[in-house]
Amino acid sequence: MAILIGIGLAVIAALVAIDLWAPTLFSVDLPDRAQDGLTLALSVLIEALPWVILGVTLSIAVQVWLPSGVLERLMPKRAWARRMVLSLLGVVVPVCECGNVPFARGLMMRGFTPADTLTFLVAAPIVNPIVIITTHAAFGWDGGILIARLVGGFVVANLIGWVFSRHPNPDALLTEKFLATCDAAHHAHGAKTERTLTQFIIELRAVMPALVVGSALAGAVQVLIPREALIAIGSNPVLSIVTMMMLAMIVAICSNVDAFFALSFASTFSSGSIVAFLVVGPIVDVKMLALMRTTFTTRTLAIIVAIVLLFAFVLGIGVNLFV
Repeated sequence: MAILIGIGLAVIAALVAIDLWAPTLFSVDLPDRAQDGLTLALSVLIEALPWVILGVTLSIAVQVWLPSGVLERLMPKRAWARRMVLSLLGVVVPVCECGNVPFARGLMMRGFTPADTLTFLVAAPIVNPIVIITTHAAFGWDGGILIARLVGGFVVANLIGWVFSRHPNPDALLTEKFLATCDAAHHAHGAKTERTLTQFIIELRAVMPALVVGSALAGAVQVLIPREALIAIGSNPVLSIVTMMMLAMIVAICSNVDAFFALSFASTFSSGSIVAFLVVGPIVDVKMLALMRTTFTTRTLAIIVAIVLLFAFVLGIGVNLFV
């Protein structure tokens, strides 16, 4: 967590330095944008908090209250089939990306592998029924955006799951602190109500600092990077995809409503760039990365980011060419 805070502060400091050295990039003074950044950070935090609590609650339900072996018996035995089922689990777990992290932690405490859990974690915020409804409300069937988002989320989730299933030492993908938490959970005794309260506190202590840091970073980056510069290159079919992917990582909007934000760019940016935005944001925005860092190592997250960005770029190009 100290590393995460350090990185966040370093990024904010670098952006402030750029702002001081090149004030002409912005039309609004830094103090006013600092207030806007605080407002944005609080809005991201408030928006995400209920979903985090819901995710923690579902996580505890899986860890403590679900009888041993029930969930495992429902899953296919073959690894690839199990990952495909897990990648569709988000259809019946309508939690946005913030709440999926504690739920995914609960799956691993039940014995699911990091590869299995990552497959769920990547796909769930995209195949979420609320996300499907809001994306359709924003775009309908126009430009193949809805279908491309759903198929893209499903494919990249299973791709990431397959990549990490090949890792010779799955525990190396996880932080030492989370491994210790798993070990403590496996040896936990006492009444279920007592274990529920204990685990609830453990999970909130793990994810809340990351959520606060991620929200602060999202707010700061939004007001310290000139939006006009991003929009200016929206007409380029290649640069527009790259721009929208970077914007998706910056704005850190909940996947339940990000389609309406993307809709405001539809008249300027290509359909492929909109799809890239809608795939990248729920998986690797700054808030999500901060939350995932409570569980996965920095190296693991770097690999995930690389795969997601490359996949989203190719998907965006494909949508621009063939849809």
